[in-house]
Amino acid sequence: MMIVRVTPMRTLLRDVSIDMYLSLSTTGLESFSQLVYQDEYGSYFVNKTEIDDFPRFKFRGILLDTSRHYLPVTAILKTLDAMAYSKFNVFHWHIVDDPSFPYQSSTFPDLSSKGAFHPMTHIYTQSDVRRVISHARLWGIRVIPEFDSPGHTQSWGKGQPDLLTPCYRGSTPSGTFGPVNPVLPSTYQFMTKLFKEVSSVFPDSYIHLGGDEVGFSCWKSNPDVRAFMQKMGFGGNFPKLEAFYMESIVNITSALNKTSIVWQDVFDYHEKRSSLSVVEVWKDGCYLCEVRRVAKVGLRIPKDTVLHIWKGTGYKAELSRITKAGMRVVLAAPWYINHIAYGQDWHNSYTVQPLNFSGTDEQKKLVIGGEVAMWGEYVDATNLHPRLWPRASAGAERLWSDEQQTSSVDKAFPRLQDFRCLLVRRGIRAEPLFVGHCKHEYQGI
Repeated sequence: MMIVRVTPMRTLLRDVSIDMYLSLSTTGLESFSQLVYQDEYGSYFVNKTEIDDFPRFKFRGILLDTSRHYLPVTAILKTLDAMAYSKFNVFHWHIVDDPSFPYQSSTFPDLSSKGAFHPMTHIYTQSDVRRVISHARLWGIRVIPEFDSPGHTQSWGKGQPDLLTPCYRGSTPSGTFGPVNPVLPSTYQFMTKLFKEVSSVFPDSYIHLGGDEVGFSCWKSNPDVRAFMQKMGFGGNFPKLEAFYMESIVNITSALNKTSIVWQDVFDYHEKRSSLSVVEVWKDGCYLCEVRRVAKVGLRIPKDTVLHIWKGTGYKAELSRITKAGMRVVLAAPWYINHIAYGQDWHNSYTVQPLNFSGTDEQKKLVIGGEVAMWGEYVDATNLHPRLWPRASAGAERLWSDEQQTSSVDKAFPRLQDFRCLLVRRGIRAEPLFVGHCKHEYQGI
């Protein structure tokens, strides 16, 4: 709980949760800063106020996509500043994807030298990553990287031979490549080394492993993949192969003491699967040497894995199904604000009810928070902040405040309008909500 008291004689800020000391200290100071107002003569005042406040959800995130368009480190740092002003506390860094691989790996330097848009100017060195993590920490913000696989990995293949699956046209290789090849021992050896490095560079206990939107057509075309599936007893069920791959990657990161976050697709694939074969890993390093079929034994993802719900339609049913299985959830589906509409589309984010789904009280406790996503197909440093702010702040309030007390968009509008002006005054180029002006809107612009 965060307590802020302002009296005519003194200001007291007290945090009573030791575990969240840094985060709540910064949010408490942010609350205090937003109590300050300026009169028409330029003097600053704070009214006598008492606030007893705490976040409704412990996970309140922003996703930035730095693969589809590279975002300079300065743009990321400014985003972290604005996140703190809105009391977000998790930066989900979707750092690599199909278009580019800007993360500079010390273990596999070709990943960025061949996979980034430019090997010198459009990369994040490990020094850059440390700078982002250090800046975020000062604001009480966690940095969770995402290295999405087996799909969304076309840029990986440019710098890592034999990682991606060769696609076939009939009996002949087509010259194109699909998702990560899940049947080769070298794939898992590579992933083990990469995630060992990533785990040391990004110290947070969570890591996002992706697992979404895997196209199966290339796997289906490849004779080696089909032979492996027959050996495993998967038949023609390619979701089982996807599930097998993801469980292997989750096990790699679990061995590194990381808790995995995966997109909801991974749960969907596991739920559809019946019995699976179990792969025995021999100590002499011969990975996938022997397959033993064990009746009615299935592979499992660890219970502490967090499922990330992103699909826009039917997310309430998905919340119900995943939490019923005892899995923790982060909700993002209703907060994909890279989708824009004319007018005040922040209403859509503000009126979300994250716990309004069919389930018990125990199920609803498994919803640990939510995330506002800004995917990068049409976003770079030139329009990132106007598109993100103050629209993301509507989602921030929903994740922080009790919706029973903050459900009216009419009452929220003047507060959000004032907050937008505060962002502008602090150097964040937040777009206007409607007709009007800010007193300080052109200072420093």
